[in-house]
Amino acid sequence: MSILQVNNVSKRYGETVAMDRATISLEAGEIHTILGENGSGKSTLVKLLSGVIAPDDGEILLAGTAMTEATPSAFQARGFATVFQEVLVAPDRSVVDNILLGLDGLIKRRIPRNQRETVAGQILSEFAVTQIDLDEPAGHLPLAAQQLVVIARALVRKPRILILDEATAALDFADRESVFRLIRKLAADGCLVIFITHRMDEVMSLSDRVTVLRSGKVVTTLPRSALDPDELLALMAPEMVGAGH
Repeated sequence: MSILQVNNVSKRYGETVAMDRATISLEAGEIHTILGENGSGKSTLVKLLSGVIAPDDGEILLAGTAMTEATPSAFQARGFATVFQEVLVAPDRSVVDNILLGLDGLIKRRIPRNQRETVAGQILSEFAVTQIDLDEPAGHLPLAAQQLVVIARALVRKPRILILDEATAALDFADRESVFRLIRKLAADGCLVIFITHRMDEVMSLSDRVTVLRSGKVVTTLPRSALDPDELLALMAPEMVGAGH
């Protein structure tokens, strides 16, 4: 059952076509990898599915209903959570504050003050191997630890759709493997995980399906049983294969 449908979506920046009539069907409970070279449209797709930008043409459907308001808060309210490629922390605020950033309303706290540290610590403990001081200003942490904080911020929202854009690139092996275990568990529990990576080992070990993008177009979507690293590379960059590389 398709929970998320990208229907004939296009996005242009002046003369540049960043996304060209892309159609992708994504299912609840799957890890769906988006694969492509730089400039293939991956970042544009992430922004479209996070409400950062709106499509010029086409529509994004969640459970059959069009997402008409293109704002991050509208997408978050519908169960989307995104970990962007850039590690975005509020440097002077504590780890706890960073994990719970944006959860509270203007008037009412969703998580009472006396439970905030417990909730933040609990979500980190689900996947972070590296120990992180919850009171430390996030800007004082090494980049890898900041990345774990940002992932925790997405997970604390208990998303229906989790988008990870190169989200494990800064992590060491132990934390990366632990995040992958959590991703598999989330998918098994019915979450749609959209995974953007350039690492073929991650593609082969994690993906239930892979959609290949090239020059803003969808080339194909392949099931796990049909995945072959050489074929995927040829689909991403046929000119490299033709050149004999």
